[in-house]
Amino acid sequence: MEKAPTTYRFVPDVATLEKMKDFYRPFQGANANPYIEIFVTSPTVSVSIYKPNKKGVVSVVFQGKDALKEAKIWDPSAKIEVKKESAPINRYPQIGSDEVGTGDFFGPVVVAAAYVRKEDLPLLTELGVTDSKKMSDEKILEVGKVLIHKLDYSELALPNAKYNTLYPAYNMNAIKAKMHNRCLSNLAARHPEAYRYQDQFAEPRLYYSYLKDEPNPLRNIVFHVRGEIHFPSVAAGSVIARYAFLKKMEAMNETYGMDFPLGAGQPVDDFLPKFIAKYGKEKLREVAKLNWANGKKFN
Repeated sequence: MEKAPTTYRFVPDVATLEKMKDFYRPFQGANANPYIEIFVTSPTVSVSIYKPNKKGVVSVVFQGKDALKEAKIWDPSAKIEVKKESAPINRYPQIGSDEVGTGDFFGPVVVAAAYVRKEDLPLLTELGVTDSKKMSDEKILEVGKVLIHKLDYSELALPNAKYNTLYPAYNMNAIKAKMHNRCLSNLAARHPEAYRYQDQFAEPRLYYSYLKDEPNPLRNIVFHVRGEIHFPSVAAGSVIARYAFLKKMEAMNETYGMDFPLGAGQPVDDFLPKFIAKYGKEKLREVAKLNWANGKKFN
């Protein structure tokens, strides 16, 4: 089984702390948590440098797939505390949300929430619904087409043009929080009796700090890292979100007459000059996340 993203926390010495602040400060994003001095996020790791507590101690928290790798840059011998997952409990009916597109330079960010009853479980098993990252895109397109007709769901896509107006006033986690809240709230309004689950990408206190300007953020949510492998509704939301993302990428390919690469690796870097040669740099705002390193050289 693939390991869940992990949280690592340590207390650096004064000299190391100052080096960390100097390094991360130019990359810090918007941060609504009053206890955090510097917050930096990427698709694989986030770094939170907290303000001193009452005893003057400063903690640094790394979260995500590359948390340990990032933490070891600063203190290879640190005794890092690993946050263990608690055993999940499923209750029905339930609604659950997940997002896709946050690791892709091209294309929108998509969040979807799905409503699942106990009697829907045989269908999900028959279709092979699981974490969308473990399913091929061909399978997603096949299964997603069925789910959107069999389950009640709420889906929200953030186009690149809109994303580029929101950043840096809102970092990626703040954007995701607002989108998750909207999708879950939509379903909760239709199914107030349902239990609420979410694939956790931020600590609950930080998640709600991102929603401080929302009039009535949805409460009583069970947050769990890698929620899509624990809760059927989150898994269904993950597949529906990926299905919507792939359909929107197909539409982009057709509109521009080019096959946009997924992810943020070398194929993206190789594709960028070709797109710019055909459509110009200004058109990047409509198809890409311009704050990412891939596109900064073309801004």
